[in-house]
Amino acid sequence: MRMNLRMKKFVGFAATAALAAATILPTATFAQSGDLNGSDLGLDQIGGAVKLGGGDVRETAARIINVALGFLGIIAVVIVLIGGFKYMVSGGNEEKTSEAKNMIVAGIIGLAIILSAWAITTFVISSLLSATQEPTT
Repeated sequence: MRMNLRMKKFVGFAATAALAAATILPTATFAQSGDLNGSDLGLDQIGGAVKLGGGDVRETAARIINVALGFLGIIAVVIVLIGGFKYMVSGGNEEKTSEAKNMIVAGIIGLAIILSAWAITTFVISSLLSATQEPTT
């Protein structure tokens, strides 16, 4: 079943309207007056057993980003190792050798991108932390 141009426009409009409604309706229906507290969130029913962290949100975000970049770095190193293994067992076959070289180069480029992302993230987070802290006199 082929969709004609009119049907495609209708489906696109319906999808856009659904996305807009999904974005706007929660703010209208869950509008609250005043501040939220623990009893509004249901902590009274569970006896206050939920222990929330007291750390700075920016530091927590920095830790999460560092862990994610660490995992990506491990994946890039594994790609380089797999490429090296393929290069060693290629047996002189030019096609396998070039495939292994491409894999090693891709892993090294990925590692360089991950390291630069880590450096940029570290710089931005440390700048934000130092700029938003209260001065001590």
